[in-house]
Amino acid sequence: MKHRDLYLAAYDIADGKRLRRALFLVKGYATGGQKSVFECFLTEAEKRRLLVDMDEIVEDDEDRFALIRLDPRATVHTMGIAIAPDDPPFFYYG
Repeated sequence: MKHRDLYLAAYDIADGKRLRRALFLVKGYATGGQKSVFECFLTEAEKRRLLVDMDEIVEDDEDRFALIRLDPRATVHTMGIAIAPDDPPFFYYG
């Protein structure tokens, strides 16, 4: 199995059409999240693909996108009924 690192993908998109495209794109990689912040376990190749695809959606003067790698040594804490992110054995994107 390929090594995957945990990232937070967050965006702020001004236009509704681009917002829906960004949501669809990021949800394809996400294991959890809400609104405009998602947890994603990504290989290096998946990270590059996500950045390239998001670059086609984002308008630099209106929108923002951040992909933040989380420290793999850190413990993930959740609040309320949230479920801690988990790196599943496979992803279905379709």
